[in-house]
Amino acid sequence: MSFVTRIARHTIPKIARNQCRVFTNGVPRLSKKQIEITFVKHDGTQIKTKGDVGDHFLNVVIKNNINLDGYGACEGTLTCSTCHLIFKQEDYDKLPEEPEGEEVDMLELARDVTDTSRLGCQVCLTESMDGIVVRVPEVVNDLRLPSTS
Repeated sequence: MSFVTRIARHTIPKIARNQCRVFTNGVPRLSKKQIEITFVKHDGTQIKTKGDVGDHFLNVVIKNNINLDGYGACEGTLTCSTCHLIFKQEDYDKLPEEPEGEEVDMLELARDVTDTSRLGCQVCLTESMDGIVVRVPEVVNDLRLPSTS
């Protein structure tokens, strides 16, 4: 009996009896509805794209191969602030959650932080965000890299 067969025989009955726990690091995709997002770079260049409701802004950048230098260097593990985004006040006020914990810590280390700053890896897209415009700061601060100064 192969290793895979042994694993399958052991695991499948547990799944059928609902004894296995399924873990995920993202939001379940309940809808494939897409919304429009515009990223505005520091030089004023606008990048219009679409993102799936339930995805994070970071995933939108990755899935659409958007070229934002250094953006999302830690791939959403909250160990840098390179996915820092600045929202318009009215959009920020509509976000479903306030920043807390590790996100607040990382934002304190980011450059060009404003009262409406958030990390793109922590903000999920909702249908009400359709047409949202977010600003990408000029400089990203990746504390995982050694300082050159």
